[in-house]
Amino acid sequence: MIKHADIGVIGLGVMGENLMLNMEQNGFTVACYNRTAEKVDEFISGRGKGLDFVACHSLAQLADCLKKPRRVLLMVKAGKPVDDIMTTLMPLMEPGDILIDGGNSQFQDTMRRCRETAERGIHFVGAGISGGEDGARHGPSIMPGGADAAWPAIREIFQTIAAKVEGGIPCCEWVGPDGSGHFVKMVHNGIEYGDMQLICEAYHIMSQGLGMTAPEMSQVFHNWNQRELDSYLIEITSDILAKTDQETGQPTVDIILDVAGQKGTGKWTSQVGLDLGAAIPQIAEAVFARSLSAVKDERVAAASLLKGPANKFNGNRNSLLNHLEKALYAAKICSYAQGFQLLRAAAHEYKWPLNYGQIAMLWRGGCIIRARFLDLINDAFLKDPELANLLLAPDFSAVLADAQTSWREVIKTAIDCGIPVPAMSSALCYYDGYRCERLPANLLQAQRDYFGAHTYERTDRPRGQFFHASWAEK
Repeated sequence: MIKHADIGVIGLGVMGENLMLNMEQNGFTVACYNRTAEKVDEFISGRGKGLDFVACHSLAQLADCLKKPRRVLLMVKAGKPVDDIMTTLMPLMEPGDILIDGGNSQFQDTMRRCRETAERGIHFVGAGISGGEDGARHGPSIMPGGADAAWPAIREIFQTIAAKVEGGIPCCEWVGPDGSGHFVKMVHNGIEYGDMQLICEAYHIMSQGLGMTAPEMSQVFHNWNQRELDSYLIEITSDILAKTDQETGQPTVDIILDVAGQKGTGKWTSQVGLDLGAAIPQIAEAVFARSLSAVKDERVAAASLLKGPANKFNGNRNSLLNHLEKALYAAKICSYAQGFQLLRAAAHEYKWPLNYGQIAMLWRGGCIIRARFLDLINDAFLKDPELANLLLAPDFSAVLADAQTSWREVIKTAIDCGIPVPAMSSALCYYDGYRCERLPANLLQAQRDYFGAHTYERTDRPRGQFFHASWAEK
């Protein structure tokens, strides 16, 4: 007799396997399939041995053993592999069945797949899943969006396996229609890029500017994690700096090559920011910093040719560390503010009814950017659902006002020491630009009108009226 599984999972990579184990541990029967059949057998005889899994060696077998409406979670590489699986799987599904993409797919692909599956009566869901291997196994943050009709049928499974925060609240809630779930996950990753770069810049100032050892820096990050900067990334940074390489006896961080990789979601975020006209320079700078790290050989050659100041700070170390803590928190606020600005632009462009406070709550547990101050973000949007920018929320504007002197002092010190701080300085420029009543864009518009007759608006006329000057006439 065929066993009827609660959900099927396609793709037994790191995330797929751990999500299946999470589901099974929480009482769900899971059918599993992988393009390479041997991977299924290895899992069933290994990590899944004796547990409530159904091994499937074909998509037809997977479809046959699922309860209706069928729920199938794809955990395969984004792009063509998802489309290839769907091409084979779709004829095996029926109207009302649910297909979920849990990978890091581009939100535009998810929008297209929602349309294509809807034509066949099948409900498509794009679910952003954050938390890495440990999160998948013990409770990730899940950001599902797509066909609304799918949510009642997948809600129990997803909210059961998701991370829980105070009061047992799951870090999983329905985001909105078509590609909104994957869009929110993309923005999460963009904020993550900015957050990580800020922390790396603080580390660079401490290591190169202050000459601090890895254990000393580990203690600083540990102390910061007890206060406003309390977050997963600050916590693991302290752990990383405390780690010693067993082979050399050196701090592990010191023997890691300074070339950063990326999977593309930070780049996607930056590109979409340009497409939607949303100012997210800090996130873009974090992407560019990784790109600059990749030209290691060029940087080594340039180090002996391009001159600059010595990377040493001669002032009071403790004073600068206090300034650095405030500067890092202020810049972190700007990183999240830019992420929510992008969400706001997308909601307007795609007519998505996004709940910004709820999105902040999805990120409180399980995900990479989980942090204490996400509660403040939720509070800000609860008080003012139409809040134009997080920088304007009283809790944050007060922090930024208090941190301003420290923020500027840290950046001046980094410049004096020749230490690059692209994300931290970009954050300050964003703050200064946003609070600037009159930017030099008036001159820019004059230039555009001079060489291209692009026209301009006037300060003494109503908005929406455009003018052109005969610039050659004196």
